[in-house]
Amino acid sequence: MPRDHAAGLEELAEDAGMRVFAAAQRLARALRNSAVPCEGVNFFLADGVAAGQEVFHVHLHVIPRTPGDGFRLKGRPRTPGREELDATAERVRAGIGNS
Repeated sequence: MPRDHAAGLEELAEDAGMRVFAAAQRLARALRNSAVPCEGVNFFLADGVAAGQEVFHVHLHVIPRTPGDGFRLKGRPRTPGREELDATAERVRAGIGNS
């Protein structure tokens, strides 16, 4: 969790984001080298209410995983077609130009 307040990723300074991810990498490595059952690691960051954000300060969850642990994130039950994916990519590229 960065020390400087940022409610969402858009407000987070890039250098703070790099430090958050570096800390998460160190923690993931520590989990794998510890007595905590951990055969894999998920990182989870919710940005916005629609993404499940409940605490409005950027933070990254580091979740140790084991086979059959039951952890799941519910996603969309459909897979978009190529045309929709291409249209979305174009909208994202336009958004990058506006950043």
